[in-house]
Formats: sequence, C-alpha cells, structure tokens
Amino acid sequence: MKKILFFTCMFLFAFDLYQGSAEELVRVRLENFVGDTNEIQMRITGDYFTIDPTLTLQEGVNYRLYVNKGNLYLRGGEVNQQVDPSFLLIPRNYDENHRVYINERPYLGAMEFQLENNQNVRPVNQLPLEDYLKGVVPLEVFSSWNIEALKAQALAARTYAVSHMKEDMDDTTFYQVYGGYAWNVRTTQAVEATRGQVITFKNKLIDAFYSASNGGMTENNKNVWGGKSRSFYPIKEDPFDPVHPWEFTLSKTQIYLEDIDWDSIDGFDGLQEKDKEIAAAMKRSVNRQGYPGEIVILSIPKFEVNPKKFNSKRSMTGSIEVEFLQRLIDGTILLGKVALQDVNLNQIRPMIGGTIFKSYYIDSLDSDDKKYVMRGRGYGHGVGMSQWGASIMGDKGKNYEEIIQFYFPGTSITNYERK
Repeated sequence: MKKILFFTCMFLFAFDLYQGSAEELVRVRLENFVGDTNEIQMRITGDYFTIDPTLTLQEGVNYRLYVNKGNLYLRGGEVNQQVDPSFLLIPRNYDENHRVYINERPYLGAMEFQLENNQNVRPVNQLPLEDYLKGVVPLEVFSSWNIEALKAQALAARTYAVSHMKEDMDDTTFYQVYGGYAWNVRTTQAVEATRGQVITFKNKLIDAFYSASNGGMTENNKNVWGGKSRSFYPIKEDPFDPVHPWEFTLSKTQIYLEDIDWDSIDGFDGLQEKDKEIAAAMKRSVNRQGYPGEIVILSIPKFEVNPKKFNSKRSMTGSIEVEFLQRLIDGTILLGKVALQDVNLNQIRPMIGGTIFKSYYIDSLDSDDKKYVMRGRGYGHGVGMSQWGASIMGDKGKNYEEIIQFYFPGTSITNYERK
C-alpha cells in the first residue's frame, strides 16, 4: 500500500510540475492486450525515472521484464538485475513524446509493473482521465461514425470511468476497452469537445451503461444485474437500433468416444472438437467449475432455453449439459459431466462465448438429432445506450445531447467537479 501511495504522490507531483495542476488520474490494469504472462518486452521514448536511484533506463533500448522463481527481473542494454515487485516508471514530463511501449503498444503516463501471484507481470497504466478516454473511444466505436455519436460515446465513457474511479479498473469489456496511445483524430475531437462533461441523475453520477446493439428493445438494469430498477434505464422500443440479427449452430456430438484411438501415443493430444471456438469457451468454463487439467469436449446432450421472458422480450433461464474428458497432471484421464439446470442465462452464455451467444434477446432455439441452432438479435446486455443506435441517430441529425436524453431519459449533462 505504501508503494502505491508513493507512486500516486510522485506521479501527481510530476503532473503538477509540468502541467501546472494535477488532473484527475485513472489507473488501468492491462489485462486484455497483455493477458497472463511471465514476460513482456518494454522500451521507452523520452526521459523516465524510477524510485530506485541506481536504476536508469535508456531511451530506445529493448528491455525484457520477466519473472523467475517468484522474483521480477529487468534485462536490456547495461541493465541486468532484480527489481522491486512493484516496479515504477514515471515520465519527467507528461506529453505525447513520453511513451512506454509494452510489446510494441505505446502508452502515455506512468507505468507500474506488478508481480502478480508470484508468476505474472501485470502492467498498470496511470494517466489523466481525458487522455485515458482518448484511448477508449476509438476502441469502443468506429471513428468514422457521425461526430455526434462519437461525442455521446465520449460522454458515456467518461461518466462510466468517473463513477468507477475508485476501483482498480482494467482494459477489458468488464470495464471499458482501452488501447493506450491508440488515438484517432475524430474520436479525440469528440473527447475534447465534451471535456469534463458527465451524465447525472438528481445531481448524482450514473453508471452510463452501453452495449453495441439492443436488438431494437432497450433493457432495464434490474433484469441484467439485479438490484433497484433505475428509471433512466427503461424498457422501450428503439427505432434507431439496426437490430443485428445473429445465429449460431452447435453440434451435439463434438467427438465420438468410440472413435478415439487409445493405443496411439498422442491419442488424447490429437483430439479436436467440431466447433473449435465454442469448445474453447466450454473448456475454460469447465476448468472454472472445479475441473483442473486439460479438457476435451465430447458432447452437449442438453441445451434448452425456458420460455419465460422479461418484458423486454429477453430470455431469463435455461439448461445445459456438457460431457468431457479430463486429463490430470499425472496423465490420468477421467470422464466428466457438467449439468446446469434452470439457471440464469448469464451462467450459460460464457460457456458458449459472448461473441457467439451475443445477447439474451433470443428468437428461437431449435434442435434435431445432430445440432442446436439458436437465433437472436442485438449484441450485449441492451442496458442504456446502443452504440449502433447512437450512430444512426447522429446520421439522422440528432445531436449528442438528444442521443443521451433518448438512451438515458430524465438525466442531465453536467460538468464533472473533482471532489
């Protein structure tokens, strides 16, 4: 905790010194791009300093930051040494010429490299709020969209970020996708045009949820996450959303057990499911449900969606069964089965994958002896702003204030004041 406080104070000092006043700072754990890894490649442009007076990094040198036996090491140029498990890089000046490149992706601001679980390197970027947003908006929407839609997205992203400022945010869809110094001229213009503006309801920040497409019908927050229903997340038809129909097919049998050649040396290693992408999601889900080791999906004997729906026409619950082989670390192979009966669909969707099972707005689920076919509409939870709907509203001449009012009715646009 002391190191984190010191890091924050030092970075605030740097911004005070070179910008005249300290802007609100955002901390972002880099998980989406980096993943879980015990090694990263890193280099800098510009002058950076660390809290270790004996350690100096040179501009343009390629450094390797890696974990070995539970310790963090830095190697490159004239540096070859163990570093603190919370290794900090702080720019002498904050500007676009000072960048930290991680696996060749540039980031502005300060970078903390944490030793995570004694085995992974976890970068944590800290930078001003507005510049963070410039790295969010071009990854959340298409920069070619109408500028008013981009402004609405900037406003929603800023509101969401400020409302989660005290949390340890990451760069995944769990919070907001963030790509570092991946700025675009048009989205940067949208961020700057709405600088400091947030969405409030009765003088309080809202979460400002958004998703790619609501399928033509918005959703209430209570139906997705529980809790108290919010009036600015109504269930209503959206004439601007382009619906985005989708479908996927899932084979009931992925691998026939009787076809496996157990006498072959690579009999298990050579097994491959029919639906590779869905099977990959199922394997991760099976691991998370308490089955360690290597997993091979054999079949999905049951996959159902119950007929009861919310007023938003979205499905609520369903059932699924997955049969699989599990190979333990000692080579033992077991036959296993996961069965979820009449559970919330948010437990089943991850087993298929959110990019395939795109929403809970399901039109049909049909099956025969060999396969399941699901059809639906929308992409995401459907609460708050539809990004595609906002784009079409902009094309129809609506300004960003009108877009915000349509998707967050009863709210106000106000200037954020740092507390």
